[in-house]
Amino acid sequence: MGMSIESNLALAIILPFGVAFAVTAIATALLIPALVRFKNTQPIYEDAPEQHQKKRGTPTMGGIALVFGIVAGTVCIMAMQGIQADLMICLSVTLAFALLGFVDDYQKIANKRNMGFRARHKLLLQVLIALIMALYFVLTTENGTTIIIPFAWKNADLGYGMIVYIVFITVAMVNAVNLTDGLDGLASSVSATIALFYPVFVFLSFQLTVMKMDASMVGIDRRDLADALFFAAVGGACLGFLIFNRHPAKIFMGDTGSLALGGGLATAAIFTRTELLLPIAGAIFVMEALSDILQVGSYKLRHGKRIFRMAPLHHHFELGGWSEVKVVGVFAAVTILLCGGASVAMLAQM
Repeated sequence: MGMSIESNLALAIILPFGVAFAVTAIATALLIPALVRFKNTQPIYEDAPEQHQKKRGTPTMGGIALVFGIVAGTVCIMAMQGIQADLMICLSVTLAFALLGFVDDYQKIANKRNMGFRARHKLLLQVLIALIMALYFVLTTENGTTIIIPFAWKNADLGYGMIVYIVFITVAMVNAVNLTDGLDGLASSVSATIALFYPVFVFLSFQLTVMKMDASMVGIDRRDLADALFFAAVGGACLGFLIFNRHPAKIFMGDTGSLALGGGLATAAIFTRTELLLPIAGAIFVMEALSDILQVGSYKLRHGKRIFRMAPLHHHFELGGWSEVKVVGVFAAVTILLCGGASVAMLAQM
């Protein structure tokens, strides 16, 4: 019989976190010299701030180590809770996006420029992966077309519009994390913070749903708590990688890592029915993506006029005189405050 998560929440989080952390740290330490030997180094975007040019030659594809850690952490969860289909889907989607990112990274290295897949081809493949996951969720999950609105604790049935909803959330999250991965330790630190708070979000959300709604009406049960432990594996992997990815970075995660993280976080949030908490916990990701969209829109519609010094948002602050360390520290602190605030707000409703 598996461990009771509700009675051993701390231990259930610590075990996959610790395994993922250790495996990722060891794998990254071994991967760095191998990537250097094979010249798998990061091409630097030509229009990036001048100080980024000194990063040329830093090995990339560190997401390989992240994936090893997430897999190890997930195996640990299944050893505690048993093999569950939803948990396997979370891992499979993460691996699918990691593979897409790996091929993209490889093309960048082979072409010796900061461009892999054509944007439309990359987007199409992302949509395809998300669509397969969405169809699985809608067709196999009890009340799979229903969403829970947090804080209001009401449910809404989207019908088959749920498929579009899931695809949008997944693809948006994948690209937002990818855009955020532009400074040493930024994507890994923000992702780690979100992932480590999320098991608490899911636990509180479950309790509040039971208290304020008929949980059977929205397909919520204790299996969702086991799915939430996937976040602990992601968080451990991110922190294990951050040891080597913090400024000055010895390795970059590349699209292999950023696409895997975005896909994994989005899928786990969807399967635990807490996806509407992602814009709060992941507000930094939202702002990074919006800054890029607004910048491009302004440039095209206002005849070359820009809103920001440079997009995504982290470059705007860099060009304003902030150091990389300050940008990463502030963005991580904002994420901690938002996640903490959401947790307190849910606790206040209990």
